[in-house]
Amino acid sequence: MRATLMSYFLLGLIRVMTGSQARWYGCPPKAEQRIYFANHQSHADLVLIWAALPKDLRSITRPIAARDYWTKTPFRQWITTAVFNAIYVTRERTADQDPLEPLCAALDNGDSIILFPEGTRGHAEEPAAFKAGLYNLAQKYPDVVLVPAWINNVQRVMPKGEVVPVPVLCSVTFGAPVKLEAREERRAFLDRARSAVIALRDV
Repeated sequence: MRATLMSYFLLGLIRVMTGSQARWYGCPPKAEQRIYFANHQSHADLVLIWAALPKDLRSITRPIAARDYWTKTPFRQWITTAVFNAIYVTRERTADQDPLEPLCAALDNGDSIILFPEGTRGHAEEPAAFKAGLYNLAQKYPDVVLVPAWINNVQRVMPKGEVVPVPVLCSVTFGAPVKLEAREERRAFLDRARSAVIALRDV
């Protein structure tokens, strides 16, 4: 019950603070298994793209959350677990754990996921080069639809080092799906996927 009330509170707060505009270009919102992949400039990205999805898609879509940040306090851990149903990932690969394991478990369960292929927040106008995770998932799950998204202005809502959000109009633009082509090399696919995200900036 508390998680449901918190989700309604957050949706209302996000819409007041950001306008929370979702724009669908090239694909409609649809209840099919998807990997949404987007640029990453703020810890608020997770919240904004979650809020941009329609209710029926939010319930089947799990955002990726960096374990070291989102479990730092009991409240962060509760909200990412109970409200967002997030998938915790460790940003650094270790000898005994593949960072993609929790994502694969979610996809095997039929969930959709929200992924930030840069791996960490960037501060440039364009996203950094995408890491291999998106390519590896596209190889392993060829039937999952890959949907690019551009998150606009969210870095101004929660500037680095700030704890109080600033009201700024934001939007999430979803684009046409991309697909890993037969025998397409990893870097060529990742560059093409990154370009698909950047192309949505000016739509």
